[in-house]
Amino acid sequence: MDQLDELYTALRETGYRLTPQRMMILDVIRHRTGHITAEQIHSAVVDTYPYLDISTVYRTLELLKDLHLISETKLGGGVTQYEYKVGKKPHHHLVCRKCGETISLGVQVLQPVEHLLLEEYGFQVDFDHLAIFGRCAHCL
Repeated sequence: MDQLDELYTALRETGYRLTPQRMMILDVIRHRTGHITAEQIHSAVVDTYPYLDISTVYRTLELLKDLHLISETKLGGGVTQYEYKVGKKPHHHLVCRKCGETISLGVQVLQPVEHLLLEEYGFQVDFDHLAIFGRCAHCL
């Protein structure tokens, strides 16, 4: 089953339709390397389909996030960014508050914290896509 079939199945099972707008929005996210904002998605789709409203983009992003097809991260500057996550390895980010450098961080680094929180507090962590802010080696 390809990724579009997975999306169609996920939408149908939750009572949603695979509309052309949803397909265009997901297509922009799927073919983007790295993160993208809702405004960037809107701009890319409006080039092809000028009738798309930004509110449709936000509603679709919420739906895709609920279906675990995309992740949402705040990498600083008050901007929320999205990334397609089907078939990609989970990862997190270290973000320098001084220069803005973003360093990819593997999930294995946070696994001890996950286990500790479960053992000590009985709390199951949902580390979907995390950004940790601080200072990079260069800015220290």
